[in-house]
Amino acid sequence: MKLLIVGMGLRASVMLKEMRKLEPDLEVCAVCDPDPAARDRLAEAYTGEARFFGNLTDALDWQTYDGAMLATRCNLHTELASLIMERNLPLFFEKPVGISESQIAALENAAKSYTSQAVCSFPLRVSPLCTLAREIVLSGALGEVEQAQAVNNVPYGGVYYHNWYRDDSVTGGLWLQKATHDFDYAIFLLGRQPAEICAMDAKRVFSGSKPAGLLCKDCEEYRTCPESPYVLKNIRYEEVTGEYCCFGEDVGNQDSGSALLRFDTGMHMAYSQNFYARKAAAKRGIRLLGTRGTLEFDWYAGELAVYSHEMPKVERHSFDAKKMGHFGGDRALAGNFLDVVRGGESAAPLGAGILSAKVCLAAEKSSRENRFVAV
Repeated sequence: MKLLIVGMGLRASVMLKEMRKLEPDLEVCAVCDPDPAARDRLAEAYTGEARFFGNLTDALDWQTYDGAMLATRCNLHTELASLIMERNLPLFFEKPVGISESQIAALENAAKSYTSQAVCSFPLRVSPLCTLAREIVLSGALGEVEQAQAVNNVPYGGVYYHNWYRDDSVTGGLWLQKATHDFDYAIFLLGRQPAEICAMDAKRVFSGSKPAGLLCKDCEEYRTCPESPYVLKNIRYEEVTGEYCCFGEDVGNQDSGSALLRFDTGMHMAYSQNFYARKAAAKRGIRLLGTRGTLEFDWYAGELAVYSHEMPKVERHSFDAKKMGHFGGDRALAGNFLDVVRGGESAAPLGAGILSAKVCLAAEKSSRENRFVAV
């Protein structure tokens, strides 16, 4: 199985390791990445030889491949994916699939002649916990689900302000970076079409007037700032998530957001995300309220519960997946991509990536214009 990797960063390394556990004979034939450090990152995940290219067209022309993995910076996804799709290669497509309405339109146009399949990087939808939730929804045990309440309190949120993620012109912002996962798995569970959204966001914590490009080590508040690497490591016992000051003038991204999403049937979902919750305040999951029962789960707690509305019964399930990539979803998604290369069906198809991006872009527009926006 011959693979082309476009963008040899952390995400590509993680997924390559998962794929090779399942397919030891997987061969990385070529890597397209102009960064010299890409060679070292590949060596950490792969012991074989690969040819490096700085231009994707040159890499695609060099030889034939069985599949491609696209994991570059977000603003490049659509353009490079379109080139890969022209060759009809099975594609592992890192999210978001686009960061603007024009990019999504271009991707939809490219998809018209794409006869292979893509696997979008939505590991939450294929994690064991979400898979079980989907089975319960389809069983009818909840009756008709008429309301959903979803939340994502991110305990490692500093990463979006301390390093390259802070540039929202590259990432598209935190609706596209984080809510794209949450909207996707919710739509997957509910099996319904989003119709319109009303959203708002705020930046009340990670804002300030420090000079652009300031490094924490060069700041006079290095030993007192609650977000400095010194304090994070030695006092708060947290992982250091970057070297740049997160209170600088050049820091993008909201640090909290909420949305109401209405579906085509009239049911609705409330969603909230937060990036300054820490430690045990972490929470990521959903509550589905149906006519016969309620289901809720939290990936961080590793628990799923079903509450019957018809009798005094609670059904509980526990999952020990905290140390697994995306709670077990990375391994499942890697396996699905290998299946797609062999001719199987995608569990996270391109259409899902496009739909989720459209919801996120509508949320961003709604928060900016203070009105409901059609998806």
